[in-house]
Amino acid sequence: MLEITDRLWEDYQGFIGRDLSDVEVEYLFVDAVFEALHRHGAKEALLVAWCIDSDGRKHLLHLAVGNKEYEACWTEFFRSLLARGLRLPTTVTSDGAPGLIKAIGVCFPASIRIRCWFHRLANIRAKLPDAAASDVMAHVYAVRDAPTLDEARAAAERLTRTYAREFPAAVACFTDDLEALLAIHRVPVRHRIRVRTTNLAERSFVEERRRTKVVGRFPDEKAAMKLVFACMIRAADRWCRVSISDLERHQLKLLRAELGLDPPPANTDDKNNRKNDRRRSVAA
Repeated sequence: MLEITDRLWEDYQGFIGRDLSDVEVEYLFVDAVFEALHRHGAKEALLVAWCIDSDGRKHLLHLAVGNKEYEACWTEFFRSLLARGLRLPTTVTSDGAPGLIKAIGVCFPASIRIRCWFHRLANIRAKLPDAAASDVMAHVYAVRDAPTLDEARAAAERLTRTYAREFPAAVACFTDDLEALLAIHRVPVRHRIRVRTTNLAERSFVEERRRTKVVGRFPDEKAAMKLVFACMIRAADRWCRVSISDLERHQLKLLRAELGLDPPPANTDDKNNRKNDRRRSVAA
């Protein structure tokens, strides 16, 4: 048993130090869960990052222990990823933790930040009376599921105009960081359901908690990380691939160029015209 756990620790050390330059990250997701990692200590944050790459594959990228300096901890976490060759992501999906949001702005200033809709929907619903909840939430879903960004903005304005006076707390919750909620409408339509929540990491944490709750408090941080890593990497091995078409891949290239993350993609027609000009020149 000791040999197995020692090998787990070696695997974890290799995992957090591996080169990431071969992963063509498109969509990055970050989240945290709090666990009691010491026998007599308070709970600490376990930070996790995973992504969907340009071929639709899902990757668990990093797993590390946080501390009370939340912004500084996330910044260090992200810089570790970048130092190992992480490609700047097109989008970054997270919850609303202020320190995390600041760290995203520092480390990924050109990427699109997306606020997790799952958390926001729960927060809005909690501020509504049962009698009115279905009507108001229908307006919220209309914003989330709008076909275009312009239509989403229009739906958001209707919701605010309709309910601001009657349910000010719910509307304030909705409008807080609204641009990050609307940002899902900047990616290809089929991908919006994928980028709008951090649920994949959440489900992995459920699997992890199912095992760690039996332990209670770990003897030390190292013991905790070995078990958490084993659970997370096993879950990641079962993640399904996302379908990304050639058209969607081209749309993402255009979006990355618009954001300044990559140079503009070469124009295929221009390439063909240059080839034809060379052929005609040779023939002449």
